[in-house]
Amino acid sequence: MSLPAFADLLERLVFTPGRNAKLALLRRWFATQPDPDRGIGLAAIAGELTFTAAKPSLVRELVATRIDPVLLAWSHDYVGDLAETVALIWPAPSPPPNRPPPDLADVVETLELAPRGEVPALLEGWLDVLDPGGRLALIKLVTGGLRVGVSGRLARQALAEWSGRPVEEIEEVWHGVPPPYLPLFAWLERRGPRPDPKDMPVFRSPMLAHPLEAPDIAALDHTAFRAEWKWDGVRVQASAGPGGRRLWSRTGEDIGGSFPEILEAMDFDAVLDGELLVMRDGQAAPFADLQQRLNRKVVGPKMLRDFPTGLRLYDILFEGGEDLRPMPYDTRRDRLEAWFARARPDRMDLSPQIAFVSLEQLTALREGARAAGIEGLMLKRGDAPYLAGRPKGLWWKWKRAPLSVDAVLMYAQRGHGRRSSTYSDYTFGLWRPDGQGGRELVPVGKAYSGYTDQELVWLDRWIRNHTTSRFGPVREVEKHLVLEVVFDAAQRSARHKSGVAMRFPRIARLRPDKPAAEADALETLMAMIESASG
Repeated sequence: MSLPAFADLLERLVFTPGRNAKLALLRRWFATQPDPDRGIGLAAIAGELTFTAAKPSLVRELVATRIDPVLLAWSHDYVGDLAETVALIWPAPSPPPNRPPPDLADVVETLELAPRGEVPALLEGWLDVLDPGGRLALIKLVTGGLRVGVSGRLARQALAEWSGRPVEEIEEVWHGVPPPYLPLFAWLERRGPRPDPKDMPVFRSPMLAHPLEAPDIAALDHTAFRAEWKWDGVRVQASAGPGGRRLWSRTGEDIGGSFPEILEAMDFDAVLDGELLVMRDGQAAPFADLQQRLNRKVVGPKMLRDFPTGLRLYDILFEGGEDLRPMPYDTRRDRLEAWFARARPDRMDLSPQIAFVSLEQLTALREGARAAGIEGLMLKRGDAPYLAGRPKGLWWKWKRAPLSVDAVLMYAQRGHGRRSSTYSDYTFGLWRPDGQGGRELVPVGKAYSGYTDQELVWLDRWIRNHTTSRFGPVREVEKHLVLEVVFDAAQRSARHKSGVAMRFPRIARLRPDKPAAEADALETLMAMIESASG
């Protein structure tokens, strides 16, 4: 199968916003493409393909041999994405080469075997015979930056819908089968046995909670539930046994390489559910500290020393070869406590259960969560088994109310994927004294969610009409537009000019009616930090 078929899939995924529509495109890919192409495409979309010799810098150097550097820089500035720029601007040779576009499988196999020095010539030859769509697919394939709005979890959901197999079953064999997943497809099409990962650690789909809203509170039988804190970290699954050790994110990504000290501590045969936190003297640090460790491929001694991580345990899914998930939560909690008392793993502790006698007491605890630097409460039915997904009524998350400020839009940047042509990432600021008797705006955060599609169109038009300066893909705008920004927490940060970092900021609404001079001051945000720290 030629690369253009994969290019067509990527283009449709980029310009298809709906989740269900993306699932339909993936199901069609699995149903119509032959092996090994469909598996290679799946691996690329799921982020499971890596070519160490093909980097964006190589693509940039390659196109610079054919295009005037000034023209390339202007084009990149206008388009905003390097792969898309190269795909559009690459000059086809004259006369064009008399050979067909490369097969998807041939590209992958050739790149895996080619010496580093031969990669530029290979890419150049392929780019010469592809159209702009094919060139875009090739560049994104080899550099690993697809950005088509499909996560690994969504890709596996598409496999489940196409095959009729439960996604939880696919999750449990996925990491035991390498690309292009030939045994997996054989099993899904009823042509072969279920792949056996043997003793390899595999990911089990986690149990998730529903937000607790007012109608749910009114109907809640609090006596049936157990309470614990909702810690402000990253939910993980630690799986260890004879076949190895893995630390999974809640979506099934292997993040163990970023946290080697946790992997080292996983000297046991069990599958545990917990929260990854930066821990100092047994106390959880703010999420901003954990952010220093996230998505790092190389973790040096200084990072390990300054931001030590630990695992706060919620649940136990397997002990040895025994599956504990069908057991009630109360039974699993007893098993977890007994296991922990025996194993005493380093860098781990138990998330304590909270004693309460009334819903009013729980309400008071939740209202005090911010002062304790905690996200809120978790409520879990004592008789609930551990079920994959988000079953209603068994687990509730009762987060503290978000904070908000009115901020002024300062800068805007083009997004990625289907948003690459619109200004969808917004930097906003608050007022502070300028030292000369006046005030100045200082950036305090960046948001790229919360608005509707209609608001995005309006914002993009406003930004283009009120630009004062341009810096590559970033535009500075007139300081007139006020945005109401909500966020979960704020922490002091020496990395930011304002001295503060926001946790998960998003735009609640646009305030074109409000004068920018009436936006909030930085001291308002700093006071929220003081409140959060007690």
